[in-house]
Amino acid sequence: MLEISNENIKYYASLVDYYTVYKLKRMRRETAYVYLICFIFNRFQKINDNLVNTFIYYVNKYTDEAEQIAQEKVYEYKIEGSKHLKDAGKILGLFVDETIPEDMEFRKVKEIAFRILEQEKFSFLSSFISKASVDDTEYVWDYYIDLARKFKINIRYIFSQIDFQSQNPDDPLLRAVIFLKKAFREGKSLTQFKTDAFPQECIPTKLKRYLYDTCQTKVLKKIVTTKELNVTKYEFLIYSLLRLKLESGDVFVKESIRFKSFEEDLIDNEKWKNKDNLIKTLDLPYLQKPIDEILASFEEAVADSLRSVNNRITEKKNQDIKITGKGDKLKWSIPYKKIEEPVNNPIYEQFPTIGIGDLLNFVDGQCRFTSSFTHILDKYSKSEVDNQRIVACIVACGTNIGLLTMAESSDISYQELVGTANNFIRLETLKDANDKISNAMAKLPIFKHYNIDEEIIHSSSDGQKYETQFDTINSRYSPKYFGLNKGISACTLVANHVPIYAKIIGANEHESHYVFDLLFNNTSDIQSKIHSTDSHGTNEVNFAILHIFGYMFAPRYKNLSGKAKSIYSFNSPSEYRDCFLKPIRKINVRLIKEEWENIQKIIVSLALKSTTQSTIIGKLSSYQRKNRTKKALWEFDNIIKTLYVLNYVDSPDLRQNVQRALNRGESYHKLKKAVFYANFGKFRVKTELEQQIWSECTRLIANSIIFYNAFILSKLLEHTEAIERNEEANIIKRVSPVAWRHINLYGRYEFHKRGYSPNVGEIVDSLLERVRFQLTDDE
Repeated sequence: MLEISNENIKYYASLVDYYTVYKLKRMRRETAYVYLICFIFNRFQKINDNLVNTFIYYVNKYTDEAEQIAQEKVYEYKIEGSKHLKDAGKILGLFVDETIPEDMEFRKVKEIAFRILEQEKFSFLSSFISKASVDDTEYVWDYYIDLARKFKINIRYIFSQIDFQSQNPDDPLLRAVIFLKKAFREGKSLTQFKTDAFPQECIPTKLKRYLYDTCQTKVLKKIVTTKELNVTKYEFLIYSLLRLKLESGDVFVKESIRFKSFEEDLIDNEKWKNKDNLIKTLDLPYLQKPIDEILASFEEAVADSLRSVNNRITEKKNQDIKITGKGDKLKWSIPYKKIEEPVNNPIYEQFPTIGIGDLLNFVDGQCRFTSSFTHILDKYSKSEVDNQRIVACIVACGTNIGLLTMAESSDISYQELVGTANNFIRLETLKDANDKISNAMAKLPIFKHYNIDEEIIHSSSDGQKYETQFDTINSRYSPKYFGLNKGISACTLVANHVPIYAKIIGANEHESHYVFDLLFNNTSDIQSKIHSTDSHGTNEVNFAILHIFGYMFAPRYKNLSGKAKSIYSFNSPSEYRDCFLKPIRKINVRLIKEEWENIQKIIVSLALKSTTQSTIIGKLSSYQRKNRTKKALWEFDNIIKTLYVLNYVDSPDLRQNVQRALNRGESYHKLKKAVFYANFGKFRVKTELEQQIWSECTRLIANSIIFYNAFILSKLLEHTEAIERNEEANIIKRVSPVAWRHINLYGRYEFHKRGYSPNVGEIVDSLLERVRFQLTDDE
C-alpha cells in the first residue's frame, strides 16, 4: 500500500539493526512502524531464501550420496560377476563333457555343478551373464529407501513450510506438492493412502520403472502380479523435481528475494504502459532508437569488421597471430603476455615513514571524509563526533585487529570505541567517506595521467577471497581457496588505481552477475566508460546490458582461438567460407525484433532498481531457464561480443589496455591484503553486515594510502614541470600510487597525542634533490 521500492525496503530494514528499542520509541510512531514493517518483511523474505537454499542443499546432498553409492555397488557387482565367470565356463563345460554318462540323472549333474559354484551364487551369476549392461539408476532409486529417515527429518518439515508456486497454474508437480503438504500437516503417513490417491502425472516416463514395485497377490486362488507405487521413492522424486524447477525458474516462492519469479523482479505492467516517458525520464537514449535502426548499424559494423580483420590476417599485417598446421588441423593463437603492474616503486623508499593514524588525519585534512560520519540519531543526538575515535574505529576494523585489541594498544578506551562504532560507523557513512576520498583523488593533477587510453577512464573488477572464522549465511566452501574451511569473495571496482566501489558476495556466487551492479551503483565522481574483467566476469548478457547503459565491456581472453569460435554474422556463414575467422551461424534478427519490448522492460527494471541487478542478471544467466526473451537477449549479446572479439584479435593496444586495467585491480588486492593483516587475514565477524562494514573500513584505509601517495606525486609533478625537468615529469606520471612500504600499519596507536604531520613541501624538495637520477635508472 505504501509503494515502497524493494531497495528502500532493504534500506529501512537495515536501520532497525542500528536503532535500539529505546531509540525507536523516541521516533514518530509512523516512522518507527515503517522501519519495523520493512524489517519484518525483509527478514521474512530472507528466511524464505534460507529455507529454499537449505531444501536445495539437502536434495543435492542426498542425490549425490545415492549416485556415489550406486557407482560403488555397480563396481562391486561387476567385480563379483567377473570373479565367477571362470566357474560359469566350467559349468557350461559339463554339457559337452564326454566322460559324463548320457544316462546320468540331472540331479547328479547339479551336484557336480554346485561343487564348482555354491548354489546360492547361481541366481546372481545367471543374472550377471544375461544382462547386457548394469542399470546404475536402479541402484540410485533403491538407495533412496535407505535414505528415507534422513530426508524425512531434514527435508520434509522445510518442504511443508515453503509456499511453492508455478508459472503454470495446472502444473501437475504443484498438485503433487499440495497433496504431500496436506498429508504432512495432518500428520498422516503416506502408506495410509491408496496408490490411486497420489497425483502421478508429474512422474517422468523414463523413471516410472524405478518408482513402482512388483507385488504379487492371491485372487481367487490365482497369483496376480501388479505394480504398486513406492511412496518413499515418490516423495523424494517430488523433492528432486522441485529442486530442478526452482533452479530453472519454473517454480518460484513469491515472498522471496532470490527465488521469486522472474516477472516479479521486473517493473509491473501498469507502470510499463507508460514506457516511453519512463525511458526518457531515465535518460536511456539507446532504448529510444527503433530496433530496426540499431540492427542495421550493427549489420554493417559486423560485416566491415569481419572483412577488415580477415584481410589483415591474410595480408600478414596482424603480426601477433601465430598460425600452425594446415587444412582441418590448422591452429592459431595470440601469445598471452602478462604485464606486471609494479607496486611499492623504489621512489617510496625516499618518503618519510608515516603511521596509519597520522596518514588518515592528513587525508582528512585534505578532503574532510570524517564529516560523512553523522550520528545515527542525527538531530536527536546530544553527543558530538570525535574524529580521532572515528579514525581509531576505522583502523581497528580495517586492519582486522578489532576494537578490543585497538583499546589495548591505543590511548582510547574500549567503551569509547564501542560507542563511536555503534553511533557513527555505518555502511552508508563509510561509503560516503570513501566517495569523498575518491572524488578528491579525481581532482589531483596526476589523476588524468593514470588514464590508460587518453581521456577515457578504464576500470576493472575482480573478486578477492577471504576465509571466515565464523559461519555466516554467505560463507561457502571453496577447496581451491579455503581448503576445508569457508569464506567469502570481496568484489572491488578499481578505476585509475582507485577502489571506487566494493561489494561482498558468497564464494559460491558468480562474479559476472555483479559486474553491472558494481558499475551502476558507483556513486563517486570517477565514472568509467570501459570495463574489464577476467573470464570469471563474463556471461551471456553482460556485453548487451553494459552496452545499452553506455559502457564498453572489455574482458580478457586467454584462450582467444576458442573464443573466436563464437563469432556470428548477419549473413550466411557460407559467404565467409574462405575467411580465416568464420562465423558459426547467422544472428536471429527476427527473434530480437519480436522480443525487443521485453528486453526494454528488463533494462528499465535495472535502471529503476526494482530489485538488485545481480538477481535479475543471475536469473537471465541461468542456462536452465529457456524462454524467448532470454534467447533474444543472448542473440543481442552475441552481436556486441562478436565486434569485441574481432577487435580484440586485431588490436594489440586493446589487449594491452585490458591487461593493464586488470593488473591495477591485482595491485589493489595486494595493498588490501597488506592492510587487512591481523588474524591471518580471516574475517572474525559474525554477520554479513559486519563483513561489509569491516571491508569498507579496509577500502577506506587503502583509498587513503593511495590518495596520500598520489597527493605527493602530484606536488612532485607540478614542481618538475615548473622547472622543466620534463623527463622526470614523464617518469612520475607512470609511478603507481599503490605503495605501502613507507606506511607503518602496526605498533601502538596514539590518536589524542599530536602526531607526525607531513610537510609535503619539504618532502617534495627532498625528493627533487635525491631521487632525480634514481628515477631515471629505475625506469
